[in-house]
Amino acid sequence: MQLFDWIVLIVTLLFIVIYGAWKTKGSKNVEDYILGGNETPWYTVGLSVMATQASAITFLSTPGQAYHDGMGFVQFYFGLPIAMVVICLTFIPIYHKYKVYTAYEYLEKRFDLKTRSLAAILFLFQRGLGTGITIYAPAIILSAILGWNLNYMTIAIGVLVIIYTFSGGTKAVNVTQKQQMFVIMSGMLITFFLILHFLPNEMTFSNALHIAGANDKMNIVNFSVDPEEKYTFWSGITGGFFLALAYFGTDQSQVGRYLSGKSVRESQMGLIMNGLLKVPMQFFILLTGVMVFVFFQFNPVPLNFNPNNKVTIEKSQYKNEYHALEKKLDALSEDKKVINLLYIDQLNQDYDNPILRKELIGLSAKEKDLRDRAKEIILKADSGSETNDKDYVFFHFILNYLPKGLIGLLLAVIISAAMSSTASGLNALASTTAIDIYKRNLKEEKSEKHYLNATKFFTLFWGIVAILFASIGTLFENLIQLVNIIGSIFYGTVLGIFLVGFYIKFVKAKAIFYSALVSQITIFIIYYYAIYIYPAGEEKLGYLWLNFIGAMLTIVLSSLMQLSIFRKEKS
Repeated sequence: MQLFDWIVLIVTLLFIVIYGAWKTKGSKNVEDYILGGNETPWYTVGLSVMATQASAITFLSTPGQAYHDGMGFVQFYFGLPIAMVVICLTFIPIYHKYKVYTAYEYLEKRFDLKTRSLAAILFLFQRGLGTGITIYAPAIILSAILGWNLNYMTIAIGVLVIIYTFSGGTKAVNVTQKQQMFVIMSGMLITFFLILHFLPNEMTFSNALHIAGANDKMNIVNFSVDPEEKYTFWSGITGGFFLALAYFGTDQSQVGRYLSGKSVRESQMGLIMNGLLKVPMQFFILLTGVMVFVFFQFNPVPLNFNPNNKVTIEKSQYKNEYHALEKKLDALSEDKKVINLLYIDQLNQDYDNPILRKELIGLSAKEKDLRDRAKEIILKADSGSETNDKDYVFFHFILNYLPKGLIGLLLAVIISAAMSSTASGLNALASTTAIDIYKRNLKEEKSEKHYLNATKFFTLFWGIVAILFASIGTLFENLIQLVNIIGSIFYGTVLGIFLVGFYIKFVKAKAIFYSALVSQITIFIIYYYAIYIYPAGEEKLGYLWLNFIGAMLTIVLSSLMQLSIFRKEKS
């Protein structure tokens, strides 16, 4: 980090925080604070929805995911555009018809208070965890760069978000997310073209794609029906559809974004904008990760991208053993460079040499073996070390290869993304707690100012809780997977409740409440016995299927239970 990087980073972040707090101060009532006075235009709704989902985890983990596993992760988003259409046709008109502050308010109107409270509590638990993770992700990176205490970093990022979210509510979230999306996309585009510029002169973009393809990084669509495969066309179009339907249709952090729209049409146009742009955006971020992989075919690469593991090794008795592997990797990297240059030369002559392609695959397999052996040494040095380094790949490239100023800009991208998704999370958590739990269960009537102050208090409360979650967070296999796993465990049941409410009119409150409880407990059991107890890569069920199973269980069980109740009443 040079002085210029610090200037770019600090000025960008301070502008977002100060602008957001200044532009949106002085909410008069709860409606203004939670719904932004229903003044948000469609393009701001669209950008806000995209920024809410595009957390720092997206820009840290997704390129690393592509570096290791290729483009297949994009299938996760295949169901999203379909979900946007369903939400626009059904969810948005109903929410606007009932003039709700939160999605869960509708459930009491359709069922009863118990069902509303159950859905709200499930949301608060998973979104509280998720918001903590969105703070934790960039804190890891910054603490590794600066050598600062991780807990201090989580507190610093959390406090920045709390300042303007507490001050301006939904308006502040919407206003700042426009600036944040501009910073995010500018930084990613500049980085992508810089990577291409850094590749060897004789190399075209088409050559780069061929090299990625030779290493199995361009397998975009997988039509396998094996349930153990994490990312397939079928899991994306079903599990991904149900996850997107639940997240965008029932998660208050997203529902709150489009409930603030000027009208039903403005809200719908904002979501359609998200449906059209989200898959291309994720494709582009994954492609950036693949180009980082191609870049490292011609440049030195570490045995493990996590810099903390290097520090651990240097202090241990295993450093000589680790250094020996590093020398082997250096030699292997030189071989890779030579073979890749020969392969490019053949490609420029319109010949995709199968012998060279096979040799490239063999070198990649040897590199993977060296990396696996390095992980074993790291664990011997410290059994508590996190050897999975996917989340550090993009960070390593930024820190070591970007020019002055751009390091600061990319760090601003990472923190801006964290702030945007965290702000939406805090705003949603506060709104749900104030409206669905506090106000609904308060016996005596209070003034508008009282509920406004209560919502602000809950913003502060959940900000502190998110910081605490972040402070005790640990890396999973991959941060973006951790967020989606948490969502998949809870979203299916909640979505099932809403789908029954919207489409299956004969199901009443008692049937849906107890069916949802049974469904959620069943999902916990399935997750534990089919996913949690198995090492990464050996799970018996892809986690995306939890969304589909949870929703279907809730729908089927509630329908059967209601029919049983009808039979008992008749007899």
